[in-house]
Amino acid sequence: MSETIEKLIKTIKSKKGSDVKSSYTSFLLSKGNDHCLNKLKEEIAELEEAIKNKKNITHETADVIYHLLVTLESAGVNFDDVITVLKKREDTSGFEEKRNR
Repeated sequence: MSETIEKLIKTIKSKKGSDVKSSYTSFLLSKGNDHCLNKLKEEIAELEEAIKNKKNITHETADVIYHLLVTLESAGVNFDDVITVLKKREDTSGFEEKRNR
């Protein structure tokens, strides 16, 4: 499973600076962080609707993951850093983790 995410992250990185007419990822990245954030919000709203209607949930979830990764790339966030934080949280209660922030 993580191979798919890793491959997607590499593909997103490789599209930075590519032709915006032939790459949707490049187009999104060229529009900047605010645009990527707005697109992510739109996709989250679509996921919310899909869950409520019990239709297209996996498709909309995939869209959210893709747009989250594009937004992180746009913001200059290294996904490995996100994984590091998640690993640190392993075996920790969510309540405890929130108290420790």
